[in-house]
Amino acid sequence: MTADDGTRWNTNIHYHPRILGAVPDGARRALDVGCGEGMLARQLRKSVPHVTGIDLHAPSVEQARGYGDDVDYVLGDFLTHPFEPASFDVVASVATLHHMDAATGLARMRDLLRPGGVLAVVGLARSTIPRDLPRELAGVVAFAVHRAVKGHWEHPSPIVWPPPVTYPQMRALAAEILPGSRYRRHLLWRYSVVWRKPED
Repeated sequence: MTADDGTRWNTNIHYHPRILGAVPDGARRALDVGCGEGMLARQLRKSVPHVTGIDLHAPSVEQARGYGDDVDYVLGDFLTHPFEPASFDVVASVATLHHMDAATGLARMRDLLRPGGVLAVVGLARSTIPRDLPRELAGVVAFAVHRAVKGHWEHPSPIVWPPPVTYPQMRALAAEILPGSRYRRHLLWRYSVVWRKPED
């Protein structure tokens, strides 16, 4: 079992700080949607007392449980698992939303947040060629540099490619479902959405 010693790198891990930096002060419960082998969930646990990770991929969940930490790993479907509504201070997700209907997934994440809670998503979307070609080429160069310096860790979770939703479509979905959310497109083929649920 490889420890979380900061030596792993890939384009998902690169943007974990976007998630961790969005955790609100005093957060007590966090949900990691599509937790895989649990790296982000374990990072969240350093600042949040109770963390739940959920994933459909049994081998990844089994690997996550092998770390022996106190994160609650659930093998199941995030969209249908009987979580209590409005029960989490943080809902986080990295490279998972494109595995499901994005609108349904965002709405479910929104509904699981307590008022004042924060939703933080890092995801993949589909580029539009030729319009996005310069950005794509810049990403290739940046990726090559990072990989040469840091190596590359291949996660064990299933891959869905290409993503079904384009970047503009994802921005529009976020604006519709999460009014006031902050959407950013990132160089290494990712976007992020951060949203704080209004207080009642």
